[in-house]
Amino acid sequence: MRIFAVLSLLATVFCGTQSFAVPPPVGSDDEVVLGDPELTSGVPGAGLLTAEVLDAWLSDPANHTTLKVKLPVGLEAGAANVFIPENNPMTRAKIELGRQLYFDERLSSDNTISCASCHDPMQGYGAETAFGIGVQGQQGGRNSPISYNRILSKGQFWDGRAATLEEQAVGPVANSIEMGNTHPDCVETLEAIPGYKKQFDVIFKDGVTIDNVGKAIATFERAIVTGPAPSDAYDAISKFEKVFADDLEFLDEEPELKAKYTVLKEAVAKSPMSESAQRGMVLFAGKANCAACHAGANFTDEQYHNLGVGMTAKEPDLGRFVVTEVEKDRGAFKTPTLRNVALSPPYMHDGSQRTLEEVVEWYSKGGHKNPWLSDKMKVLNLTDQEKADLLAYMVEGLAGEFPVVNQSRLP
Repeated sequence: MRIFAVLSLLATVFCGTQSFAVPPPVGSDDEVVLGDPELTSGVPGAGLLTAEVLDAWLSDPANHTTLKVKLPVGLEAGAANVFIPENNPMTRAKIELGRQLYFDERLSSDNTISCASCHDPMQGYGAETAFGIGVQGQQGGRNSPISYNRILSKGQFWDGRAATLEEQAVGPVANSIEMGNTHPDCVETLEAIPGYKKQFDVIFKDGVTIDNVGKAIATFERAIVTGPAPSDAYDAISKFEKVFADDLEFLDEEPELKAKYTVLKEAVAKSPMSESAQRGMVLFAGKANCAACHAGANFTDEQYHNLGVGMTAKEPDLGRFVVTEVEKDRGAFKTPTLRNVALSPPYMHDGSQRTLEEVVEWYSKGGHKNPWLSDKMKVLNLTDQEKADLLAYMVEGLAGEFPVVNQSRLP
């Protein structure tokens, strides 16, 4: 029957393919699924990371094996976009060192600001303020971007000025408004902390350097991914039913295919969406035009668009244009992922929209007209019910669990 002829297609539709910038070393079979709390919950135990504890951790060869990483269900469809630089393979020891640095306020000039101050797990890996707040209460000029699912992204910051996570990670350290430190002083501080020096010396050939600080933090951030969302289950079963539309009534004759369908139905049952959210899912890909930019497994095209946000200011933020000096990039900013979007208000690069309701309204009216407005911005004229359905989908359908992260255990 035709069913057998399309089984390979089914595997592609639902499983995707994996692609990595760095092939694992020959003989390595240390495959892990990102999101596993074992990777991010810290060195086993409690209390400060003493020399004895770190010696035991660092002496285990398994913590230095290059990991072959897989993405969780949902994100796995975007595996071809996984980016791990050749000179910074992922290991458990490096993830753990990056975790420590991410939450350590000693990287800042006055020991008050860490990466987590603006990218807080308790605030959806963002911040609830319109703009980032740095040392001495100084306020930045842009909203804090979220720091999860970054393994699927190369260019960082709202304007993409950092080519990699490694480059992005050390930028705030020397920014006078953010951490207010210098790279040499940061390195000196870390070298003076025996637990850090010990880890850097073992993990990196050249010990504590600012580049290695960036490599460690970036590795930790690549391990922070969102788990399966209800929309993933609904999308999978929808694709199945479309592929096998003519054969569903004959599934009793195909035990293997029936078993697959049963699994998909069980996944939907475990992560149900309201009827409103289901209607919103249809709107998202259709009339509401969201998928024009929020596309793919991570719900972002990783591109830069002018939505008209902030363009009425006397001196508007020109965004990507400052980096490229390409005219079409005036006022253009990077498309953020919509996974777990309900957890990280406010929205837009300037934090000007406090709620998702405001965001939906902005898109419905087609943004603010200006000469560089993206051609993907259209007047949608959504009804009140359609707005409510779209909101329900983003809140219910795109919510997935974050991995467990130990935020307090430091050397």
